[in-house]
Formats: sequence, C-alpha cells, structure tokens
Amino acid sequence: QYEPAHQGSINTVTNLSPELCVSGGSDQAVVVYDWKQGQMCQSFQGHNREVTKVLCYPGSTWIFSASRDKTVLMWDLNQGDEPIQEFSGHELVVNGIAISPDGRKLCTGSRDNWMCLWDIESAKCEQRHNISRNLVTHVCWVPGSSSIVQTSEDKTIRVWDSRVWQVTNTFPAKQYIQTHCDVSPNGNYLVSSSNGFGGQGCEATLWDLRQPGCKVVEYRGHLQTTACCVFLPTAPGGTAQVATSSHDSSIKIWDQNTAVCLGTLSLDGAGPLVCLAPTDSTNMLCASFSNGLNHIQVGHGSNQAQGSGAGGLDIKVMARF
Repeated sequence: QYEPAHQGSINTVTNLSPELCVSGGSDQAVVVYDWKQGQMCQSFQGHNREVTKVLCYPGSTWIFSASRDKTVLMWDLNQGDEPIQEFSGHELVVNGIAISPDGRKLCTGSRDNWMCLWDIESAKCEQRHNISRNLVTHVCWVPGSSSIVQTSEDKTIRVWDSRVWQVTNTFPAKQYIQTHCDVSPNGNYLVSSSNGFGGQGCEATLWDLRQPGCKVVEYRGHLQTTACCVFLPTAPGGTAQVATSSHDSSIKIWDQNTAVCLGTLSLDGAGPLVCLAPTDSTNMLCASFSNGLNHIQVGHGSNQAQGSGAGGLDIKVMARF
C-alpha cells in the first residue's frame, strides 16, 4: 500500500515510461507517479472539473489531459507545473483524445457530437465535424496511419480519415453503448467494449480493420458494463491476448483469437474498474472507482501452453496507490 495518487475516484491511467504512470480523476489533478518506487513525482493542477482521459506521446515527456471542464490541457514533465498548451472549443465533456503518429496533431471527441483536429504547436483547431447523436466515448489513432477510430453512445464505431476529416467507415451498430476501444500495434485489429447489466451486453468485440465492420470474435463473461478493453503486449513466443475491466470489479484476460477467458481477477470492493494500462507482457495498471490505482501482475501458469482455460493465468494485485 503506497501513498495514494488521488483523493476520490480515478477515471483514467496511462504509461509515460516503464516506471512512470499518469492518471486523472474526480480530484481534477493530473498525477505522475513512480509505481515501481511507490512515489508521487508531480501533481498538475489546472482543470476545474474532473479529468476524464490522460494520454502521453511515446518517447516524450508530453502529457495531455481531457476534462469535464470541456478543455484539453497539455503538460510537459520537464517544464514546470503549468500547462504549456490549452485546447478549448468543445461545448461538453471531452471523452476522447488521440495524438497523430508524428506528434503534430491532436484529435479530440466530445459528448457535444464534435470531432476536432488540432495543431499541437499552435493549439488551433484545424478541422471540426459534427455528426448528430455521435456522443463520443473514446478515440484512438491507428498506429502508422492517417485513420482514427472512435466509439460512441449511439452504439456505433466510426473510422475517420484525418486527411479529409470525414468518416470513411461506420461499423454496424451494437445493441449497447460502446464505451472504449483500442487498436492493435500492427493496426490490423480493433477491440471495443459494451455497456450493459446483468450479463446482457457487457461484452468486448474484436474487429478486423482491414475488412471494416467485420466482427472476428466476442469476449463474453463480465456481468456489468465492460468499461475498458486493451491489447496486451505479447511475450516472446506467447499468444496474443486482450484484457478487459468492468463495473463488476473484475479484470479478465482473453485469448485474442479464440476468445477463451484465460484468467479473472476480482477486486472486491473496488467498485467499477474503468481503465487499464498495460506496461509490458506481465504488468498492468488498473484505475478503480473506490480503490485507487492497482498494480496488477500476470503470472503465466506452468501449463498455459496446453490451454488450461481459466486456471492458465495467475493474476494478482502487487500494490495499491
């Protein structure tokens, strides 16, 4: 048990480096934390409503934070404690942020139905597009491409071309609100998660981005809203895996291709588990509503190669902060 990173619920966590994570939540702070040492490094104050998403640009010290205060702020770990850029123009909470692979553009999506493209250096909005009922829940930039994927409360998934700022594909609507999405490192697959209750909905879905709208498999087993879904870094010689976290206070790890559940960790009393940030093939961070941030370790059981089902992975909490 380390010094808590936040007071109150945590909405989002991501990796800044192999040791440092960035998180945000109801206390409006953007916190940089050394989770290996159990020490807070920096707490950025600048938002005046809760922080909904945080994002880092790989290989840099840049941090972006979106908030219910309708803005996105940009911070640099090496440049003091004031924001170095502010992106304002949305009319409601910003739920999605993504950075172009070259680090020059920022994409934002909001409940106000607008998707915006900003120049990071000038903080000017260069493109904006409003689609009726497109209440954006999450945004991802496809690695090494000009495509952006976003999920929405209208149950659809949209693929955008950032060069013309138009939707190029809309996936067939699911039965439930799509809460989150992630794109595989090779850019070929998308995983999205659904809200739901009593086991209805609550699934995550794997899609093939090379055949837009082509559903590959579904990951079913959570009993309440699946709030987050991520591709896990694959260990050398290991199988491709997906992790999900849910309002049912559990994390599940799945075989990406067969959708077999390889292991479940229940964090009783933690409330909704709203965000996962894998750091490598055996460690991930989990943001919770009631129990702060959790460092989760995934141990590969000795008989995993034989596909031992639910007992294949040993998933445990190493630290809480």
